[in-house]
Amino acid sequence: MLPRKTSAPIFCYVTDRAGLRSPEPRDALRALLDCIASAAAAGVPWIQLREKDLAARDLARLTSAAIDRCAPAHPGVANSPSSRTRIFLNDRLDVAIAGRAAGVHLGENSLPVDEAKRLLQNLSPEKRPAEFLVGVSCHSLAFAQAATAAGADYIFFGPIFPTPSKQIYGPAQGLQRLAEVCGAVNIPVLAIGGINMENAADCLDSGASGIAAIRLFQQSSQLQAAAGFLRSFNP
Repeated sequence: MLPRKTSAPIFCYVTDRAGLRSPEPRDALRALLDCIASAAAAGVPWIQLREKDLAARDLARLTSAAIDRCAPAHPGVANSPSSRTRIFLNDRLDVAIAGRAAGVHLGENSLPVDEAKRLLQNLSPEKRPAEFLVGVSCHSLAFAQAATAAGADYIFFGPIFPTPSKQIYGPAQGLQRLAEVCGAVNIPVLAIGGINMENAADCLDSGASGIAAIRLFQQSSQLQAAAGFLRSFNP
């Protein structure tokens, strides 16, 4: 389990190739890998591959390519302790394990955390990934507490601010509710939903251990500013 407060805030780029508006599927994947490489070069420590529509085979290929893009000098070792950037997969525990990702990120309706942990523990030592993290998206205080009790290593909580990509999860939670959740659990809480350069610091001041975002890290115009923001928090 991660400590409640890490030495520096955790910044996570959540991918969304659909937002890149590439005309061809191959072009979209190519553009996405370019975004991943740019985010890693900027110092973003976590990248979550949230490409829900990809088949397992295609997601495995994307995982391998993303790991290589994040560690061009040492292909295949982006998730090693010496690497700055760790790759996480959305929902697909099987592909995450097979691809040697750093962890899996589950939704409220995904495989339960305790089941994911049990499956990991049942793996033989040679197949069990080292320092593998299991995270969960939470949209209420009760679910955040339940995920923590079930053994989650970290949680995403949101949406904190209004955002088109999170409308299905209800109205914005706000900074006060974020602070309540951060004070109620003993694992890192990453704020998500409408995070930008103007409000990211407010999330950290409210107790969040980090932030997760799509546009902030996927749009080159914002990434340049975000890179400076990240560097200001280097321990």
